[in-house]
Amino acid sequence: MNDRMTRRALVASVLGAGTVGLVATADTTRLDQFAPLSGNAWRAATREVDEEAPDPRDDATVRRDEWGIPQIEADDEQAAYFTVGYVQGIDRLFQLDLQRRQMRGQLSEVVGEATLESDRFHVSMDFVGAAEATWAALEGTEHAERVQAYVDGVNEAIEGNELPFEFRLLEYEPEPWTPVDTMLMQKQIAWTLTGNFDALRRERVDEALGPSAAEELFSRRIEHDAPILRPGGDLGDVGGATVDADASASGSPAGEPSGAPAIDRPSHLSNREATPTGADGGRGNSAPASDGGALLSWLSSFESPAGVGSNSWIVSGEHTDTGRPILANDPHLSLMTPPVWYEQHVQTPARNVRGVTFPGVPFVVIGRNHRGAWGFTNVGADVLDCYRYEVDEVGSRYRYRGGWREFETDEREIAVADADDETVTVRKTVHGPFLEREGEHVGVAWTGLTATRTSAAVDALGRSEGLEDALAAIEIFDEPTQNFVYADADGRTCYYATGKLPIRTGADGEAMPGDRVFDGSAGEGEWEGFTPYGESTWEGFVPFDEKPHAIDPAILATANQRVADDPDHYVGTAYAAPYRGGRIYDRLDDLTASGPTTLDDHAALQTDRVDPRAAQLVPALVDAVEREAGDFERLVDAAETLAAWTGEMTPDSAGALLFARWFEHFKRVICEPEFDEAGLDESYYPSDWAIATLPAESRFFADATRAETMVSALEATLNERADEGWDTYGDYNTTAPIEHPFGEQVPALNYDPRPIGGSRATINNYRVESAVGASTRLLAMPGGAARAILPGGNSGSPFGEHYDDQFQAWVDGEYRAMPLDIDGEDTTSEGDST
Repeated sequence: MNDRMTRRALVASVLGAGTVGLVATADTTRLDQFAPLSGNAWRAATREVDEEAPDPRDDATVRRDEWGIPQIEADDEQAAYFTVGYVQGIDRLFQLDLQRRQMRGQLSEVVGEATLESDRFHVSMDFVGAAEATWAALEGTEHAERVQAYVDGVNEAIEGNELPFEFRLLEYEPEPWTPVDTMLMQKQIAWTLTGNFDALRRERVDEALGPSAAEELFSRRIEHDAPILRPGGDLGDVGGATVDADASASGSPAGEPSGAPAIDRPSHLSNREATPTGADGGRGNSAPASDGGALLSWLSSFESPAGVGSNSWIVSGEHTDTGRPILANDPHLSLMTPPVWYEQHVQTPARNVRGVTFPGVPFVVIGRNHRGAWGFTNVGADVLDCYRYEVDEVGSRYRYRGGWREFETDEREIAVADADDETVTVRKTVHGPFLEREGEHVGVAWTGLTATRTSAAVDALGRSEGLEDALAAIEIFDEPTQNFVYADADGRTCYYATGKLPIRTGADGEAMPGDRVFDGSAGEGEWEGFTPYGESTWEGFVPFDEKPHAIDPAILATANQRVADDPDHYVGTAYAAPYRGGRIYDRLDDLTASGPTTLDDHAALQTDRVDPRAAQLVPALVDAVEREAGDFERLVDAAETLAAWTGEMTPDSAGALLFARWFEHFKRVICEPEFDEAGLDESYYPSDWAIATLPAESRFFADATRAETMVSALEATLNERADEGWDTYGDYNTTAPIEHPFGEQVPALNYDPRPIGGSRATINNYRVESAVGASTRLLAMPGGAARAILPGGNSGSPFGEHYDDQFQAWVDGEYRAMPLDIDGEDTTSEGDST
């Protein structure tokens, strides 16, 4: 029996049991109240859809390739994007609607009280108001006409076809899609990448642990040799930063093997940490803070996901076998079923573009066209500021620059299934939304809470004819802040830190960093020209040509590490630990020094599973066992296994299992005593780099030496391994956390779990603890071949053959071709089961 029929049978048996198969948690939610599957719902689960998109304005041809990826040809741009909307509506309608409901604060209307806190936050932030401002600024443009055509296509899919079965399970029908919804999806993307309250977290850590401990664990800057604009690199025309061209181009000191740093020395594995962070920069976990104040605890649940990051690099044609440049990109985002990305191919007289986009967004975000290829990774820029105010006793006014101002106030209703509606009072200041919890408050300014032009920028990238067009497009790319990499068929390469970067000013009018909570009443740290929920003039932001960039670099890599040692303007401090960035540069240096590189070489690099933390820590751990464990046999055996291990995180490796779990126990043993006493939970634990380089004389080793702590953590690891019955890394590191929104209630909707390699510190990135990893992979040689893969399939229908047909290849580090010629079965005139 094939996988498709197996899944259909499993879902039929689970859903046929009614509520029995759907009650999975103790929460009282709408999911606990499903009736047995009705005939209408079953028809939705096995629905037949019409692949033809009946655009009244023009005809478009839709073909599906062997992976179910739509390939759309049209003589008119509007006809093409009507069809894009239609096929996205066919393939991912429930995903579109779920994301829209989250951002609008409308989940509780269909789910119930369990999502009320989420709705309260999203309504209070008024993301919809920012999306409305964005659409108002774009209306009347040719770009807006394409967006409207897309919207019409989505609505045609809603109106002309049986709804996906998830709607029947929740017993509701989606509202028509609107242009504001498409703008709202782009706000969601930006928030996912840049929405955090790190200044509040840093403030909490300073209070709880004391400034000296906070600085030891979360130092604002630690030197390292492999920023994106690294000293000594062949970077071409550099701007926005001072780069020492005489420094060594290699991330590794002379005489040391590439990718194998010594113990306890600052190398390309150094990192700055300005806020409590997890393994790879960003915050540690998504769990809310404990006892750190009700407001921060609440806000922590809605920040950008922990550990989100990405890899990208470009090499010029002088380093490739064809003389064409090569571009690689694999964004690390939350992994889910179906995937966060949707792949499409659109060909019109104005463009021939193929790549991935987010459901709800018409245009290819990462991909290639007939002239170039491009990708993005997160900068880690500081684009959200927090303000505190003096508020009057009644709570209706706040002091601002010597006077009292009334809050801008609006009452919003949140509908709640099977419960009374909720009224939320939305309050705003001159800076943005005013958020409150149990007597605590904070005002928020975020670059996404105004009219932005990113939608038009991404549209323009798809039509770009070369580097100048690409630069013109990203100049209007306002949010989120991203590391943009580009290569084209003319042999040009480019890096740009794009997105709006605020310039804060203090009382003296001088620029200041944003890594603190500002005095909003004094007007401290404001952004000149920023208008929340309106159109900003942006004069108080870094000019485009002053942002860090490199034109025609020969080799350049980004992995969320620090952009530059000395940027001309403050960018931020929330960078990832440079494990991935350092190893990518080391590997690229080795590859290019050995001769011309091929796409196969770059595929091997993109799927590299060597964990640099192992070279940094395993020798010290083995030495500690030799000195502290005596003849305790199982500790000695474990140390021998680790000593013989290569550092590669493969599913069949016993050494990888020991190291991965040992590191977690090592971090816990170091942090838990003081953090627990201070009321800080695991979400406040520092980065892996901070743990790995904590000096032996640190106060966190006061009760036991560093070596004793290492051995103690190894003992805990061996006990855990025995209790869990794990033998190899793949027993622990599986794809099980990658779930459908209904995955707990209906497990058959999830992909079948598989053992997988990689870790949060490897280039081939996978984080079992947070279900974050390579959300797509792209390798492109402009004017030549390209490869890609999705972690699942392009279809959102669990009963379709393209629901998970790429999943095993993604797990195995394989690719499929991503050509620009139109091929596949023409589906414009016949129905097709999805």
